[in-house]
Amino acid sequence: MTQQTHARPRDVDTALLRSWPLPIPSDDADKEGRGHVLILGGSREMPGAVILAATAALRAGAGKLTIATGNSVAQLVALAIPESRVLGLAENERGGFTVEAVAALDPLADAISAILIGPGMQDEAATARLVHALLPRLSGTDTRVLLDAEAMGALLYPPEGPQSGDPAPFRFDVPVLLTPHAGEMAHLTGIDKDEIGNATDHHALEAAQRWNAVVALKGARTVIAAPSGERWQHEGGNVGLATSGSGDVLAGIIAGLAARGADLTQAVSWGVALHARAGERLAERLGRLGYLARELCDEIPALLEQTAGDSADGTTRPSGSIAGG
Repeated sequence: MTQQTHARPRDVDTALLRSWPLPIPSDDADKEGRGHVLILGGSREMPGAVILAATAALRAGAGKLTIATGNSVAQLVALAIPESRVLGLAENERGGFTVEAVAALDPLADAISAILIGPGMQDEAATARLVHALLPRLSGTDTRVLLDAEAMGALLYPPEGPQSGDPAPFRFDVPVLLTPHAGEMAHLTGIDKDEIGNATDHHALEAAQRWNAVVALKGARTVIAAPSGERWQHEGGNVGLATSGSGDVLAGIIAGLAARGADLTQAVSWGVALHARAGERLAERLGRLGYLARELCDEIPALLEQTAGDSADGTTRPSGSIAGG
């Protein structure tokens, strides 16, 4: 991707998306050719989060799905998502996964295209230990790593343990994607939530460069920042998207696109736009309030086709090229 800083964020609109086409599998591609996504999450109290994320990943076009979740809910998840292989992981008394999960996941490390960690997980400290145990195993692969929800707490618990006085001491060796809303960003940085909301661009870019991560700071206006200094922005959707499970669906869409071969900035830019447009479609049909997060998933395949259309100049650009870059 082009390494360049823009004076203002580029708008994630139809023109940009059509000039930045997603990887398209050939007609004779098998499910492996469409990408294998692993979703690690869920817990006794929140099994639905991983179900929503997994459904969204498939709707975004991933060809193969594996879910790793707690032993206590693995059978439930398997019944809810019959398209998936489901692995049951050992849990601690607080609902988090133990580090023994790494051994269970190790055989998948070389086979997966993207991994989403976090939806529905509990016990931030245990989740952080698991993330830090997994990252070295994934660093030598081409796997795209997405950290959402509880998994973003890995920033607060570096491998050597918490460091008082510095709320975010950890820096990723290989860039990952982080998807905080303002409240989560406040938790990760120690900065007041209102201050973050008043300077979204600044805080997203500062965090991206400090953590060596692609940061999507979510809100009515979502700002996406890369460590290189590149920024994108998206405005759209409606208040109906502020509902339980909506963030899990967004994370799953992004994971599915990343599994197909989109890099992290492309996957999150497309994912944010598709998520918002799904909300707009449901609002037109059902009303702005009251539609369910699970209903967003079913809108994604048609939106992918509609949004892609023909490229803006009548040509097909290589996957990974960035409009205006």
